[in-house]
Amino acid sequence: MSEAYIIGADMIAFGRYPDKTPAQLGGEAALMALDDAGLTIDDVEVFYTGSSFTAGASMSQQIMREIGQTGIPCVNVSNACASGATAVREAFIAIKSGMYDIALAVGTEMNPRGMLGGGPSSGLTPEGIFGSGSMPAVFAECGMVHAGKYGTTMEQFAKIAVKNRKHGALNPKAKYQTEASLEEILASDLIAYPLTKLMCSANVDGAAAVVIVSEKKAKELGLGRAVRIAGSGLASDPWEANNPELFDPNSVTRMAVAKAYEMAGMGPEDLDIVELHDCFATAEMLHYENLGLCAEGEAARLIEGGEVMLGGRLPVNVSGGLIAKGHPIGATGVANIVEIVEHLRGEAGKRQVEGARIGLAHVLGFGTSSAVHILQKA
Repeated sequence: MSEAYIIGADMIAFGRYPDKTPAQLGGEAALMALDDAGLTIDDVEVFYTGSSFTAGASMSQQIMREIGQTGIPCVNVSNACASGATAVREAFIAIKSGMYDIALAVGTEMNPRGMLGGGPSSGLTPEGIFGSGSMPAVFAECGMVHAGKYGTTMEQFAKIAVKNRKHGALNPKAKYQTEASLEEILASDLIAYPLTKLMCSANVDGAAAVVIVSEKKAKELGLGRAVRIAGSGLASDPWEANNPELFDPNSVTRMAVAKAYEMAGMGPEDLDIVELHDCFATAEMLHYENLGLCAEGEAARLIEGGEVMLGGRLPVNVSGGLIAKGHPIGATGVANIVEIVEHLRGEAGKRQVEGARIGLAHVLGFGTSSAVHILQKA
């Protein structure tokens, strides 16, 4: 099978775009990634788009109406927060198979206003019975399970938000580019204990895109800025005795990352940088352990010791993460990959992780799937 390389990667600034459509945002990101690769839409052989709220609207085809309709196969992916990363994985598989030499993957989303998540529209709802089906409450609950096991404190969760806001201040494409102190994080509105408002991801619009090519094509175009997709893992939520009463974000991520590590022939000890799914500060704490970045029960040590800060042993969410950069559901997984690509190329500006050669991008489509990609400088 062919190796697969990312040769084009870019994203728009995350924020609110009331005068645009998801297709227009996706088209803008697609053209930016194609320009980065030195290609045009006429060169693309297959096109995948991830979008959660608008996936049923033939988003790939809508984007092509914005940037050029060439008759190529278009695939639309809906996989909750893992939609964009799943689109990238499908493009990766298409290239690995040898069927295509150039694939385009886009994630685009215009999030609705207000809090996301909740109980099902029919049947028994866990809301008010087993806790809550809303996402802040679900991840607050997961955080409290960790606190009960290991003594993790509200202040330690809050320090993750402090870190990510500090990183976001260095990212010109982040929604929030201002730092926030521990006191400010803790004093913001309590949403679901131990989560305050500033410990929750930013609800925004956005789009990101990558161009993936075969090894043959990468060599033709030049490997100087190419990034190899060394491993890709995707898993769905397994049955567990405590589901659905108490949702578990851990097992599905552990399954996905195990597949990615195995494919890459690597482990967490090989990583130089990580972008993980910090939909809430509690989630980032859990994923330190889920991704094998530390031993069980040692996640708080990573944030207390500054190991996951820019300049630390293993920087995590140097983009600002979802808490500062923002979380446009379908675009998030692609944006995490774009961030890793920029660091491996040495093009991340003020937030550059020096000497980064291997990075991991993770996203969790809660209750559905988790996707992990391991990227390596060519």
